Amino acid sequence: MRDTGDAAESGHTGSKSEKDQSWIPKIIKKRICSTFVEDSFSNGALCQCGGTRDTHASVALGDFFSTAIVNHWDSAQHSSECPTDAFGELQFAGSSKRHSYFLRLSWDTPPSMVYTLMTAHWDLPAPNLVVSVVGGEGKTKVKTWVREVLRQGLVKASQSTGAWILTAGLREGVGRCVGEAVRDHATAASSVSLNKVVALGVAPWGLVHNRQQLVNPQGSFPAKYHVQNISRDSCYLDNNYQAFLLVDDGSVGRRGGETSFRAKMEDYISHQRTGIWGSGSIDIPVLCMLVSGGASLLERVDLSLKNSMPWLVLAGSGGMADFLSDILVNQSSAPVAQSSGEGDAEATPSMDLKDRVAERVRKYFPSEVETDKLVERALSIYNNKDLITIYHGEQEGPNEFDTVLLKALVRATKQRVSVEHSPYTEELKLAVTWNRVDIAKSELFNGDIQWRYEDLEDSMTDALINDKPQFVRLFTENGLNIVDYLTYGRLESLYRSVADGTLLYHLLQRRLVERLSSPHSQDSPHKVAAESIQSGPATAQSLFEVSGVLELLLGDVCQPFYFDVLGLQQITSKRRAMKRACKLLRGDCLYREKRCLYPWASLFIWAVLQNRSEMATFFWEMAGEPVLSALSGCKMLRVLSKLESETETKLSMKELAQKFENLAHDVFSSCYRSNESRSFTLLIRKSPVWGGTTCLQMGMGADARLFFSNDGVQSLLSQIWWGDMKRNTKVWKHILTFFCPILCYTKLISFRDQDDYQEDGGPKPGDDGLGRDSDSLYGTTVFSFSDIKHIEADAQGLHTPRTATIRGIPRKLRPPERPFIVSRWRQFWFAPVTSFLGNVIMYFLFLLLFAYVLLVDFKPPPPVGPAITELVLYFWVFTIVCEEIRETFFLGTMTLRQRVRVYIQDVWNKCDLIAIILFVIGLVFRMFESTFELSRDALCLDYMVFTLRLIHIFAIHKQLGPKIIIVGKMMKDVFFFLFFLMVWLMAYGVANQALIYSYDPNLDRIFRRVFYRPYLHIFGQIPVEEMDVGKDWDMPCTTNVTLIDQGAEPCRTMYTNWLVVILLVVYLLVTNILLINLLIAMFSYTFSEVQANSDIYWKFQRYNLIVQYHSRPSLAPPFIILSHINLFIKRIIRKVPSVKVHHFVLQLKGKAANKLMTWETIQKEDFLTAQSKIQKSSDSERLKRMSAKVDGVMKHLTESSDLDHRLRALESEMEYCSNALSWIVDTLAQGSSFKPPRTPPTLRDAFPSSSS
Repeated sequence: MRDTGDAAESGHTGSKSEKDQSWIPKIIKKRICSTFVEDSFSNGALCQCGGTRDTHASVALGDFFSTAIVNHWDSAQHSSECPTDAFGELQFAGSSKRHSYFLRLSWDTPPSMVYTLMTAHWDLPAPNLVVSVVGGEGKTKVKTWVREVLRQGLVKASQSTGAWILTAGLREGVGRCVGEAVRDHATAASSVSLNKVVALGVAPWGLVHNRQQLVNPQGSFPAKYHVQNISRDSCYLDNNYQAFLLVDDGSVGRRGGETSFRAKMEDYISHQRTGIWGSGSIDIPVLCMLVSGGASLLERVDLSLKNSMPWLVLAGSGGMADFLSDILVNQSSAPVAQSSGEGDAEATPSMDLKDRVAERVRKYFPSEVETDKLVERALSIYNNKDLITIYHGEQEGPNEFDTVLLKALVRATKQRVSVEHSPYTEELKLAVTWNRVDIAKSELFNGDIQWRYEDLEDSMTDALINDKPQFVRLFTENGLNIVDYLTYGRLESLYRSVADGTLLYHLLQRRLVERLSSPHSQDSPHKVAAESIQSGPATAQSLFEVSGVLELLLGDVCQPFYFDVLGLQQITSKRRAMKRACKLLRGDCLYREKRCLYPWASLFIWAVLQNRSEMATFFWEMAGEPVLSALSGCKMLRVLSKLESETETKLSMKELAQKFENLAHDVFSSCYRSNESRSFTLLIRKSPVWGGTTCLQMGMGADARLFFSNDGVQSLLSQIWWGDMKRNTKVWKHILTFFCPILCYTKLISFRDQDDYQEDGGPKPGDDGLGRDSDSLYGTTVFSFSDIKHIEADAQGLHTPRTATIRGIPRKLRPPERPFIVSRWRQFWFAPVTSFLGNVIMYFLFLLLFAYVLLVDFKPPPPVGPAITELVLYFWVFTIVCEEIRETFFLGTMTLRQRVRVYIQDVWNKCDLIAIILFVIGLVFRMFESTFELSRDALCLDYMVFTLRLIHIFAIHKQLGPKIIIVGKMMKDVFFFLFFLMVWLMAYGVANQALIYSYDPNLDRIFRRVFYRPYLHIFGQIPVEEMDVGKDWDMPCTTNVTLIDQGAEPCRTMYTNWLVVILLVVYLLVTNILLINLLIAMFSYTFSEVQANSDIYWKFQRYNLIVQYHSRPSLAPPFIILSHINLFIKRIIRKVPSVKVHHFVLQLKGKAANKLMTWETIQKEDFLTAQSKIQKSSDSERLKRMSAKVDGVMKHLTESSDLDHRLRALESEMEYCSNALSWIVDTLAQGSSFKPPRTPPTLRDAFPSSSS
């Protein structure tokens, strides 16, 4: 539906709708009365259909014996079908409402066809509930309390459940009240409300006023519909309805023609499933609501009850509603007698009940003639009274109407439920369908009902698919075991239920097509794609496609998911994995029956991929490893946000990603405050749930800068950076020891040795090492850095003097400690900070050598050059290239392609690559005489690139690091400034050159005077003598064109010099004042914006630098070649594996792993408890609790009205008994046959006055 004001959009969409609905006249029919049956009350002028004689093709006549006279008009016999001529969209003249849909159709049209049209072509949302309001039509005045029930009760309850409301859709009676209520609630409701009320009008075509405005055989898109005298009730269509079904039985101006179609439509909808793609656990509940009404509705109610359709009767609304409530409430105690027939076991109402019903019929419908039929209908309704709920709206009020609807439907479903099922299961399914967790808590999960797993299973699936996290939480708290529930097959079905059109659906479909298009698959991808489009959601997706999507989102951070389930964990080639998966999925797929190994984590991933915030947060609370889980969710969402095209969805993904990063930060802060040592272990613990990754690796992949700014993370990085040295070591001491290594054996530098560990509360023999809490114990908490960096010889045993404490190995089984001289030497040289200082010092020496060669010792090509210093420079750069190759190809466990991709992604690696390429170019060019000067130019540029590399080296500095971040951000501002400057500079430069010199073909002078000279103007270098003809210019010039062509200086043009001066003034004004100040303002804004977060950015980048120098050999170029030779011998010749491949990774198993996981879970629960207390103490939560208490009190007061009703009935009975006893006393007193021994008792006051 579209706004009427947007003409262009209306025209475009209208043509599309006209094309899409052109099939309607071929299938949908209308009815025209084809036989004139005389209406005796019109003196032969009108047919019983309401039309005149001249509009009929034939007349029903009889012979002289009156045997063929037709005295009753029947639509099926006396009307004919032809293609409908009224359908499309409806625009109410003078109304700003959206367009409504309408369709003229025959009363015998199949309801399935109409329902498909409404949901598929009119895009009406499938209902979770249908309320059909019957009665209250015509000129009947609707009572005030009925209006309130419709407004505050029915429409409000329908809005919370996502319902359809069926009425006649006309501007009269109940239909008008419902339309106004829907309009008011739609205005007040949020525009992003998921559950919207659909008001659907089902009216007889012949009763609608101005219906000829809707007639158009080709369809109306839209049809202009005029309503007159809108203040009074009339049979015009109501503009507050979304759609109209105008049922045609061939009659004109007669009511009731739509009754049979409406009943069939209600019955059809009641057999459709709720939820996305019909994924709900129940059929759509349909409830008929009776408001007043005449005697003709008795047949309608009876037929619906025989089809097990539940009814809600508004007692006190008048007419038929009062009649039925009187029968069902006041006559329910009537006795039932058995039939006299021996073989007839059916119970028939006694004559007393029949007489009472007949009496009530005469009371409520005195003008009806055929009372016997009405009595039979009423008795038939009485036998189905279990499907009817009486609602005393005048006494109970409209506030709890949604609960009344629910209980009315449950009361009806209990009559149809099988014996083995719990009668509360249907009530639970309805509560889930309507998303009314408050009703479920108060009525179903209050402790009175013992729920079984089988009762909750289907509702749990419904709640998961349709995004109802409160019910998921409720079920898990009340007996649903998630381990039994979530199998791999059910997990696949959850992924198959993803709505099409979403990003996740497209990603899964893309992976599915890749698998099916592989040569190992036997299915055609085009065939499967076509089937999936026709049937809705894809049905062939498996965990292999899910694994592919997760690999896309998580990248190289962790190992592929679900490969162990599919039996692909040993396969590294994608092609082989695809082949194996195709073979497996063509078989029985026995893995689908297995329980999911990590159910909460799997559901967390499923919810995150669909961007379901509340659901994902709940699964995060239930899953283990909360810090790593939150970081994983953050990474997936940030990658998804880059792939998402819709702006609103992209923004919500970014917000949810930031929420999970905040959760990871806060939970880890709680862990760090609780136990520093365990929190360090938590960061580097290898997770079996998340593909063997760690918190640090996942945080780096997720770009979690806030998480890395945490004090605990930075403390760990500082421990790693300093190794076994104390962190308060002065830099000058370190540099001095670097040049004089013998000083490491003195007290100049403090080390954390084993004795310090014991004094500071270190591990005792046999301790697991997870309970220590000291600032200087990182070496024993996880590992000693000197050990893990160069302990390849001991790698086979995997036990070192300090890792033994982690694994609980007795001290007597540990390897013997090294001598003091060796261990102290390793502690100093193998610390990352030492490697960093060595690289910095040697890099400065490298730059000095490079500068000396360029400035002093750059000799001519061979055989004269190169000099010895230049050869040393070549060797130095060669060692740098060797180190870059080692970092790229021989570090880590990733494939070659992944390593190259990771290397190229780093900006500073690109800088290194450019520097090496320029150096190689300069080296090659300097060997030849013709390119010698070019080689100097290339090497000069290369020197600049090598010098700029210092910026990255000093990013580790606490003061310089944040400033480097700010400079990097400001560079973007400079590019924007240069764009504006170049536009203005080119405009001024070209105009200035053309005005001063009328002819100058010299390209060199043109370039300098058009670009270079205006640029120098900004900095004050203005050649006034050249530009101002009033000044003397001593430059020799000529006006001879031939000389000018040969390169001579042209003379200035005199007559346009005044314009040159004006342009110069304007140019200086714009550039020096406007643009320069603009640049300063941009810099100021960037600085103020980045300054607050620059510390966070610096701490995040610091991790990369620490990882880089932790993995580097201790020696710096050019001496690093010795380390490379040593590594070559160990790795290639001796085949000794490296433990540095897994830097910052700790494998915990058994008791230690369980202990750490339990501790982390406790910290998460403490954090959530603290957050809950803070939230509960807020003013908004207090108001909510107070509101809930007031609602409870009002509910009890409402329930007391039932007690008041019973007291009134008791008073009435007591009055009757008192009158009867008085009559007996008077009768006996007047008789002479009996003489009482005493006088009758006198009536006393029940409440004596206070005076007595």
